[in-house]
Amino acid sequence: MGDGAAGHASVPILSILPFVALLIGIAVLPLFKPHWWESNTNKAKFAGLVGAPMLAWLAYFDWHMILHAGEEYFSFIVLLGSLYIIAGGIVMRGEIKPTPMANAGLLALGSLLASVIGTTGASMLLIRPYLRANRIRSSTRHLPIFFIFCVANSGGLLTPLGDPPLFLGFLRGVPFTWTLVLWKEWLFVNGLIISVFTLIDWRLTAKEGGIPEVERQPIGFAGLHNLIFLASVVASAALLPLGWRELGMGVATAGSLLTTKKELKRENGFTFHPIEEVAILFAAIFTTMQPALALLQVHGPDLGLSTPSQFFWVTGVLSSVLDNAPTYVTFFTIAQSIPSPEGTVLIAGIAEPILIGISLGAVFMGANTYIGNGPNFMVKSICDEAGFKTPTFFGYMLWSIGILGPIWVLVAWLFVN
Repeated sequence: MGDGAAGHASVPILSILPFVALLIGIAVLPLFKPHWWESNTNKAKFAGLVGAPMLAWLAYFDWHMILHAGEEYFSFIVLLGSLYIIAGGIVMRGEIKPTPMANAGLLALGSLLASVIGTTGASMLLIRPYLRANRIRSSTRHLPIFFIFCVANSGGLLTPLGDPPLFLGFLRGVPFTWTLVLWKEWLFVNGLIISVFTLIDWRLTAKEGGIPEVERQPIGFAGLHNLIFLASVVASAALLPLGWRELGMGVATAGSLLTTKKELKRENGFTFHPIEEVAILFAAIFTTMQPALALLQVHGPDLGLSTPSQFFWVTGVLSSVLDNAPTYVTFFTIAQSIPSPEGTVLIAGIAEPILIGISLGAVFMGANTYIGNGPNFMVKSICDEAGFKTPTFFGYMLWSIGILGPIWVLVAWLFVN
């Protein structure tokens, strides 16, 4: 019926119900049907049940929305899949003693790597060594949570390669090096989160009676040739246009699969289950959230957003449930339509303080839920497979609200103005 943005003005409010139903299902089904939910086949059935009717409705209402969702989903899953598969071929052997300081050091290293090889690449590279080192611990519920907070989210703030929202901003005209101006925010947030983690881990270690002494092998690496393929993915993401970019990533992934011994994958505990789970659920998410995003694009200018703080909070809160990449793009577009006072520094047509608010909200608050950023679900799935019990959807949110909520208030007060 409609044609691109022209059709968006008539999107009915009820069209967001499938998206709401999908979020509710992702939240409650693991609670009431835990064994059923473990199967990716069952996840696909649920995703199809909710997503297929929306796909049919979009084909009738405005097929351009399907093309838009398909293009974003394709780029999203190729990038995540490439980083996941290639990083899964790098094996870190040996173990560190899982003291609070050693665990904090791994989180700090992951936060640094996240801005270089992306939150997905850093997560896949370090999550298994992180879990393997802590397998002897009795108190482990907090370990995946803080890993998601830092490595899978806030660590990726410094470059467009770090997090998908920033990459989309780069494609829309934000200079590649502009995100480096956010180093103070990156250092403040990651430093604070890791400090809180260290205090919690120290208390739990003391409660456990210390770290048991076990025989540990020295640290070593195998499969390091995959660093070349990781660099190829990074270069493809940074330099190639749509289509060629995904082709470059696919070639790098194929090269990794062909040259990495299967023994290394087995040693790493590598399976396709986590990336399959992300691919299934986010296919439904990208489809069903299109009406919600369309409504935001149409009515966003009527929201009265004008200050960096407002953009920070609205972008951040919606990034928690809409996935931070498309949410970033939506408010990026809205911000470009806002007139700026004379003399204001503009970045890609947006007042720089407002772009800072949008960028911080999208990257940081992607950590608020499991669906805020692609790697979150992947890390959760790997932890579950490794026998580390992770919180439920709402249980995780209690952690994020209690720990991250006050940090976001401080970020808004100190940096968003």
